[in-house]
Amino acid sequence: MLAALWIALGPLVASPAFAQGGQKPAAAAARVPLFVDPQLRLDRPDLSFLTALRFATDDEYPPFGFLAPDGALTGFNVELARALCRELQVNCTIQARRFGTILDAIEKGEVDAAIASIRISRETRARAAFTLPYYRTPARFAALRNAAPENMRPATLEGRTVGVQAGSAHEAYLQAFFPGLKLQTYPALPALLAGLKKNEVSIIFADGVSLAVWLNGADADGCCVFRDGPFTESRYFGEGAGIAVNQRNTALREALNYALTQVSLKGVYADLYLKYFPVGFY
Repeated sequence: MLAALWIALGPLVASPAFAQGGQKPAAAAARVPLFVDPQLRLDRPDLSFLTALRFATDDEYPPFGFLAPDGALTGFNVELARALCRELQVNCTIQARRFGTILDAIEKGEVDAAIASIRISRETRARAAFTLPYYRTPARFAALRNAAPENMRPATLEGRTVGVQAGSAHEAYLQAFFPGLKLQTYPALPALLAGLKKNEVSIIFADGVSLAVWLNGADADGCCVFRDGPFTESRYFGEGAGIAVNQRNTALREALNYALTQVSLKGVYADLYLKYFPVGFY
């Protein structure tokens, strides 16, 4: 029932506006995505079976997982895993593995859970069970400052040129829902971002997470901002990322669902989101 509630609600936000470059964290707090009903109150499950948790993650996907200058494993996924262990009051170990080996480790029982931005899909469900999604990857428009309308709707963008990656779900979405656009395609995301910064196009449409990291980085150099959105159609942009567990470990999956709900309702998730995404992707 809890999983059904999350899926039905989708990502909620406390404000119709979304985080922009240079925004102060306090102002951005209302834009944190919330995947649970704030009125929901759950009884703590029986956790007597759970004494320790072995998490696997990826250390080559900043800001979700990476090695700090001192060699310590850190990132949004890593800190969220630690927060879940604190909520469940269990000892926690987190080890970095090559991304391509993580689901193998789940299947073989070498780790208990994996928090590595693994997308929930038909293919990954065939190998693991997943918790509720702990984030989704929406699509967003980004534009040169003062170069695009605030309201990015089909009528307001009629006849305008928008950059997009060729062959991507984002191109397919624009073709389906923004038929009046002129699309200028690029072979890969770095070329698309460079095209925006060099004013080859004044608006682009791409993965919100990648755009948020770029907008907050030195390479963007304050050139651009998000405009409107997010766009979260799962048929194009997926069901989100979940924590993977062995398909037979239903009790652990439910315990992690409980912990995810609690850290969201207590504001712990929001603190981590704002720490690692000062330019929010929602």
